[in-house]
Amino acid sequence: MRLHGTMRINARGELEIGSCNVVELARTFGTPLYIMDETLIRQNCREYYQAFAGGGSRDGVLYAAKAFMAPAICKIVGSEGLGLDVISGGELYLALKAGFSPERIFLHGNNKSPSELQFALKSGVGRIVVDNFYELELLDRLAGESGCLSSVLLRVAPGIEAHSHDYIKTGQLDSKFGFTLGNGDAMQAVQIALRAENLHLKGLHCHIGSQIFELDAFRDAARVMMDFLEEIRVQTGWTATELDLGGGLGIYYSADDTPPPIKEYACAIRESVDESCKKWNFPRPKLFVEPGRSIVGPAGCTVYTIGAIKNIPGIRKYVAVDGGMTDNPRPALYQAKYEGLVANKAKEPVQEVVSITGRCCESGDMLIWDLSVPKVEPGDLLAISCTGAYNYSMSSNYNCLPRPAVVLVHDGNADLIVSRETYGDLAQHHLVPERLSSALRGTG
Repeated sequence: MRLHGTMRINARGELEIGSCNVVELARTFGTPLYIMDETLIRQNCREYYQAFAGGGSRDGVLYAAKAFMAPAICKIVGSEGLGLDVISGGELYLALKAGFSPERIFLHGNNKSPSELQFALKSGVGRIVVDNFYELELLDRLAGESGCLSSVLLRVAPGIEAHSHDYIKTGQLDSKFGFTLGNGDAMQAVQIALRAENLHLKGLHCHIGSQIFELDAFRDAARVMMDFLEEIRVQTGWTATELDLGGGLGIYYSADDTPPPIKEYACAIRESVDESCKKWNFPRPKLFVEPGRSIVGPAGCTVYTIGAIKNIPGIRKYVAVDGGMTDNPRPALYQAKYEGLVANKAKEPVQEVVSITGRCCESGDMLIWDLSVPKVEPGDLLAISCTGAYNYSMSSNYNCLPRPAVVLVHDGNADLIVSRETYGDLAQHHLVPERLSSALRGTG
């Protein structure tokens, strides 16, 4: 397993993160356990900030909260100068509870409810990214009823086919997200927004997908959006002042992944925009990007306790852990690949190849196929790297399994930032009608 951030193997042959021994963390907080490396999170935030907002630039960086949302993470990214991209009323609520400045929050979503839009208006979020004609009319009406002028961006589907899994492509023509550019919907949306009495159109937004390595896809998206901004200016006389190009930069999960550095990604986008501005003599808009995975993904690690082991001679050896698709659904959803090591035997020589299976009642609950490990036995600790993004966020209670805890490590300190769910937590929202209260019968 490639070591990321502050990961290292100590003299006892055990994995450490943030100068905290993973074996001790598992003993203290239990497993499964998400471990987040604060140093690496901050390092990634600073790289983005310097690449886009540093050196006197007007451009901005928004952390995409959907990757991993917790008040502690809001505190970290906010202190590093980043804004926040939220998808729902729940994410907005947590951000505000964390004390995040509402004017630095952008609200996204392809089907925001009236109550979510009212919450955003009342809270004073910086931008609402409008996704469709229904929302365009709805927000205009709600803003009027609230007596406010809502600053908005319009999300556009630019028709860029990014090379990623079909489920995480979002910028192609056939997409549930945004106003389609090729059929005239995007231009019609701009015209409606400009006529709206209670909306202040600031610019456009696009997002072409996730886990993308090819910089040309980002360059093409920036060029297409700038060409469209010029077309809008010609047809309407309106000049956009902002352009949000979303996120999507991929990260390393396994040896097949070759992500470009953040600095190269930033240069590709900014150069493409600057070239278009020069071509069209267009005033340079303020750029925004929305990284999520590339900030927290490599900073996360999940630790499991190994339990049952099943050997099928000549076929496969299954090693089961005490978590699985409930805390990491990505292998089942996207066939995602991960790397792992035995945290308490990190220096021992490889002796076997095993496949790591979760404990859920699903044959598809496989975390890693064909992992080279030392001789493993029940009670060993398996660490899987790069689980900081879309693991806790997409976790579930399937099979009534409680969600794991999340611990933040930094310079030898380990702080719980999300408590482990209990069986009581699972039961607290369940109700039994009075007519069923005595319906159970013995089976003896």
